[in-house]
Order: sequence, then C-alpha cells, then structure tokens
Amino acid sequence: MSATPIQPVDEAVAPRARRMPLVDPMLLLAALGLVACSYVTLNGAASRQIAERQAIYAGIGVLLALLISRIDYSRLREYKLGLFAVMIALNLIVYGMPAVQGARRWIPLPFLEFQSSEFGKILIIVALAGFAVDRSRQLHEWRSTARVMLLASIAALLVIPQPDLGTGLVYVAIGFSVLFFAGTSWKQLSTVAVMFIASIAIVVAGAPALGVHVLKPYQVQRLTGFLNPSKDPQGQTYNIHESLIAIGSGEKTGRGSKHATQTKLNYLSASGTDFIFAAVGETYGFVGAAVVLSLYALLIWRGLRILTMSKNLFGTLIAGGILAMLMFQVFVNVGMTIGIMPITGVPLPLLSYGGSSVIVTFLAIGLLQSIYIQGRMSATGKGRTLIS
Repeated sequence: MSATPIQPVDEAVAPRARRMPLVDPMLLLAALGLVACSYVTLNGAASRQIAERQAIYAGIGVLLALLISRIDYSRLREYKLGLFAVMIALNLIVYGMPAVQGARRWIPLPFLEFQSSEFGKILIIVALAGFAVDRSRQLHEWRSTARVMLLASIAALLVIPQPDLGTGLVYVAIGFSVLFFAGTSWKQLSTVAVMFIASIAIVVAGAPALGVHVLKPYQVQRLTGFLNPSKDPQGQTYNIHESLIAIGSGEKTGRGSKHATQTKLNYLSASGTDFIFAAVGETYGFVGAAVVLSLYALLIWRGLRILTMSKNLFGTLIAGGILAMLMFQVFVNVGMTIGIMPITGVPLPLLSYGGSSVIVTFLAIGLLQSIYIQGRMSATGKGRTLIS
C-alpha cells in the first residue's frame, strides 16, 4: 500500500493566510461620504478653492488613517505620559503665538494653521485610556475617578482661555466616557456630572459677581442666548436666528446653491465652518440634512461595533473616547444650528472646513480601524500586526 504523497505548498497562497484583515469598509464609507458632502457644500457655500483645500486635507487624513490602522494600537499605552505631556505643551505653546481675531489657538505652518487643541483631542483620548487601564482595578474608588477627571479638567482649563470653550467641553466629555466604559459606578458618574454642571453654573453666574471672569462676556452670552434666541436678534443671538431661517427656508429638497440667499449673501455667518449644517439645510433641504445625519449614524454605529470587538480594555476605552468626541461634536454643532444648544464653536466632524479638524478626525478613524483589525486578528488567532 503506497503512502499518500505530500502535496506541495502553494507559495502564492501561504502569504495570504498571514495577511492582515482589511479595514472596516462601512466605517471608511461613512467617512468618505461625509467628505464628499463637505466638498459639495463648501463649493457652494464658500468657494471652489476652499472645497479643494478641504479635499487635500481629507486626502492627507485618509493616508494617515490607513497607516495608523496597520499599527498595533496597544503599543501606545507605553507612551501615555509622553502623549499627555505633548498635549499640555502644544496647548501652552499657542499662548506665545500671535493672536488671530482675538484668539490664540493656532501654530502657523507652511501648509495649514496647526490648531493644537484639535490635536489634543486624540492625544488625551489615548493618554486617559492608558491611565484608566493602569488603575482599572481601583476605578471603584473615588480617588481613581477623581484623578482621571482631574487630568481631563486640566486639559480643558488650558484651552478654554485661548478662547476655545467648545474643545474644552469635548475634553471633559472624553474623560467622562473613559470612566463610563471603564466600568465606573453610576453613583460616581452621577456625582461627577452634577459637580460639572454646578461648576458651569458657578462660572457663568457666580464668578463674575465675585470679580472673577473665567469666561469672556461673549462666551457667557452664547451659553445663555440660545434659551431665548429672539431676545437680541441683532446681537449675540443673531447667528442662531439666521441659522433657523436658513434651515427653515430649505424645506424638503432645498433652494439650490444659486438661490440659497442666507448662505450666498452672508446672512449666515461661518457657513463653511460652525454653521455648515445650516448651509446644508438651506441648500439641500431636509433630504440633504437627512443624508448627512445618516452618514453620522453609520459612523457611530460602526464605532460602537468596533468597541465591542476590541481585544483588550485599552482598545475599548480608546474607541469609547473617540465615540464621545464624535457624538458630542455632532450633537452640539447640529443642536446649536437648530437652536437647542448654545453656540460653542465646535466643528462638525469631516464636514466643517478646517485642516486640523479633518486630519484629527481621520487619525481617530485610523485608531478605530486598528482596533477593528486587531480584534479580528485576535479572534482568528492570526497573531500580531505587520508593524508593531
């Protein structure tokens, strides 16, 4: 009885078994769809040059996201202290930069105005996730919870005086989400939330009475003006008033870029940045707004799916921080354009014009893709990534 001959290994097939899984296509589709919406909207609301620059920023962001997706995100935990220090340093450097329209937020570079507070978002997500993992067994203790929120608060207090109130609130939301996904008790989370709301009330109402002005007068007016947008339509509530007119005039299918008078005649200020959702509503109506919101829903859904696939707690906390960053910005930005949230200058991710915001959002998407790939590789037992 003859032995069965050994079949030769196909050298072309063997490497395939060791290849990385591909990225999450639905997450990538949602991001690219939002970039396309941004290009179309900016081309009508701003100019073709602005739209093309946005496309270039997005191209850079996609390349960086693909690069990060091939790196094992778990290694970043080793650099949490360094990343937090870099975040602090970047947000301190801007105070030595020339003021632009009364604000010090940017570091001038040849290709773009580098906004340090934007890049601080991704740095603080990774840093806080690392700190929380190191103390995951003590997160039921008040001391550990307080340390995580203290780090987030320090970062927020650095950017609010730039002034950048919106990003400061994003930092706090990231800190809260890291605690939530780390399993902090509801009792502690509720207490932290109450203390934060009380702190805002003291800053807005109590501190000026004592001669301490943490927020500038226009920031206080923005925080309170949305409660009664018709009170001062020619003053601090002007933007809310015009935004509501723009969205309402779009009706079902919009007025088109040529007839969008609120946007074209500059009644709607910052139509390419803070109020770009109002420009979408006027130009493309309910249909255009629904498409944009559907793409954000897809982005958030895939982020939640990736969070559940993470191979370790560190990945779960990074994904949770990224989701908090995206959801907070979408809710606040869209909310302020329809008059249910105060104006805080928070950009709409991948839609608002801005190189720093677009690139940082794609860096976050790259981390989500890395968590997705590592989770699939861990589930199938394929081992480490090609770059580690």
